[in-house]
Amino acid sequence: MMQRHWRWSIALGLSLAGCGGNGKLAPVSGVVKLNGKPVADVEVIFQPTSGDSVSAPGPAAFGVTDAEGRYTLKVIGEDKMGASIGKNIVRFSGRASPADFSEDGSKRGKPAVSIPPRYGGDTKIEFDVPRGGTNSADFQLTSP
Repeated sequence: MMQRHWRWSIALGLSLAGCGGNGKLAPVSGVVKLNGKPVADVEVIFQPTSGDSVSAPGPAAFGVTDAEGRYTLKVIGEDKMGASIGKNIVRFSGRASPADFSEDGSKRGKPAVSIPPRYGGDTKIEFDVPRGGTNSADFQLTSP
């Protein structure tokens, strides 16, 4: 009888460990500058990369820069602050304000700030989130 409970405990533990990535988060914040100046209304997205073939990467996180270029990350779709510990691909894009959309939801204008496409979808920028978190995940972007 005791052996059966032990097996169920291990099975439950393994299944929970596999769901939704490693679940280990750490607080992350920083500053984004464009051409040496802090930039507002930039979306910063951290997408964890899989470190090995056994564990799934954790959840993605995002933040939006304020007038001083500061951002703080929050897990996408959840009410948890922080980003997945370990290597993350970092992407940036200009944030469209609600005024940039028409009533039918279509986009009518450009984002307030133009971030070069190389910092978007195919970016090679990585950031290794430490276990204790960081408040200095700073990025210096340049525009041609």
